[in-house]
Amino acid sequence: MDATWLAAHGYSTALRHHYVKAGWLQQPTRHVYRRPRGSLSWQQAVISLQTLLLRNPVFVGGRTALELHGFAHYLPHAETEVHLYGPEPPPNWLFKLPLEVRFFHHNHRKLFRSQPGPRAITSLNWDVAKKQAALGEGDGGYTVLPWGQWDWPLTLSTPERAVLELLDELPNRESFHQVDKLFEALSILRPRRLQKLLVDCTNVKVKRLFFFFSDRHSHAWRKHLDKSAVDLGNGKRMLVKGGKFDRTYQITVPEDLNGVQ
Repeated sequence: MDATWLAAHGYSTALRHHYVKAGWLQQPTRHVYRRPRGSLSWQQAVISLQTLLLRNPVFVGGRTALELHGFAHYLPHAETEVHLYGPEPPPNWLFKLPLEVRFFHHNHRKLFRSQPGPRAITSLNWDVAKKQAALGEGDGGYTVLPWGQWDWPLTLSTPERAVLELLDELPNRESFHQVDKLFEALSILRPRRLQKLLVDCTNVKVKRLFFFFSDRHSHAWRKHLDKSAVDLGNGKRMLVKGGKFDRTYQITVPEDLNGVQ
């Protein structure tokens, strides 16, 4: 927790100083406190933002969420980046914590029109016995992953939402070929949730890329999606210089991904 939270709960500056001096609290960086309980992890920091420090609600998304869902094998980067999504950036102290990761913030409202934030399934609605959200996940594209020894609730994007967030990073921060390998493994996505997210998505590039990769791999869920209900925009999009032009989705893709001249 940070100094603002502690002050709001009656812990004065002098009292905080006393607790640190006595070893009851530690200060991993200025104005931030934690109990001296093992090594500090990025998951602990994010869970605190999600469950205690609700001024800046964030959730784990994109590449990081897919890695946590078990798709790290298809996205072979070392876990040195943590991608967070939310309407406002997290507090500056998060980026100063002594962790071997870099945090990246994304405004989820730039990708989805009306998707709500993840507050509904934070620990306030967490069923400890069942290890699940007491009110259910709904269709917002979020889920909760029990993390650590005490099964603390880490809120993150579902695979359906996370793959759209990942596509938003193409071609600047992600590789077409890694994404292609990932889509090959996405055989158990939920079409109902996908349809809702695709209709709500405002990014034409993301939606065209999603259907391009979906058509390439022809998973069973693809036939349950209504492409006609999704606004794919107008005009061409050149995503790769010197690539091939896919006439169906009006995008330029790497030549070896079977684009049609």
